Amino acid sequence: MSTQSVLFDAPGPKARARNVLYTVGTLILFAIGLAILYLGFNRTLTERETGLFDPATWAVNPTGQWTADKWEPFLRPATWTDYVIPGLQNTLTAALTAAVLAIAFGLVFGIGRMSDHWWIRIPSGAIVEFFRGIPLLMLIFFTMALPIVAYQVFDIPTGTFQVTALVAVVAGLTLYNGSVLAEVFRAGVLAVPKGQSEAAQAVGMTKSQNMWLILIPQAITSMMPAIVAQLVVLLKDSALGYIVAFPELLRSFTLVATRESNVIPAAIICAIIYIVINLSLSRFAIWLERRNSRRGRPSAKPTAAGGAPVTVKTEPEPGPGAQAAPGEGAGKDDGPKDRRD
Repeated sequence: MSTQSVLFDAPGPKARARNVLYTVGTLILFAIGLAILYLGFNRTLTERETGLFDPATWAVNPTGQWTADKWEPFLRPATWTDYVIPGLQNTLTAALTAAVLAIAFGLVFGIGRMSDHWWIRIPSGAIVEFFRGIPLLMLIFFTMALPIVAYQVFDIPTGTFQVTALVAVVAGLTLYNGSVLAEVFRAGVLAVPKGQSEAAQAVGMTKSQNMWLILIPQAITSMMPAIVAQLVVLLKDSALGYIVAFPELLRSFTLVATRESNVIPAAIICAIIYIVINLSLSRFAIWLERRNSRRGRPSAKPTAAGGAPVTVKTEPEPGPGAQAAPGEGAGKDDGPKDRRD
């Protein structure tokens, strides 16, 4: 019996016909959606004077978004060196800095939530739940408003210190994603078999040594795909820096679109860049998951001390008419017998 027949029944003629019908219907709806987008951005969907199936309706409109003049700015090196590449660098700088800090934040407070001391466990849980429940945009705005808060509460002059847009974005991303990662790390530690902790205690390791040397390395290894997936979310959330005038990738494309009046081409290219980066991280997470799933499989045959492979001898089981070898049954008498000289 094949695996496919075990998992589900093979579809019959009617089910296969329905599947074909659903597939064709989905493709038709997808093609209609693409046609509407094309005609809408081409400014011929509502402003056309010809029929829908007239070739003139589908021709590129010089005033639409698909004309070559709208895409030409992205063929200039100055557009990439002055806008796109600096914006991408700022995005990656904010994302990488926040990722490192969020992992550290998650480790500290995730372990704190499992502490035996209530004065560590309760505040750690409150901090994690607080920052996880606040929208990320509010955290960014609140960080930017720290000079005003310091003046209102502590009467500190507003010019004493300033919070840059980069610091606000990194702080918001760190607090929010670090709170999520704290739960990820906690779940990973709790998923480690209890026998690992018991074995560590049996050899005399303290709880701190058990946590940092035994549990955390295994938790990070097992939860690495979830960690990378959260880092993908962190990278996408860095686009919220646009609200506080942080010159990240989305803001750079917005400036290009405003100057060249090509909103749709700029949005498409910006989305492609984000998709490529996030897909790369996602593929990395899938690779890690597959690599971890292969752990524990034997990679080599056992060898003797000299390097020669060990040969395991197996003897066939005796048949029903076979006799035991001499001396095989010695010492297996059911009871004492009288021995006469």
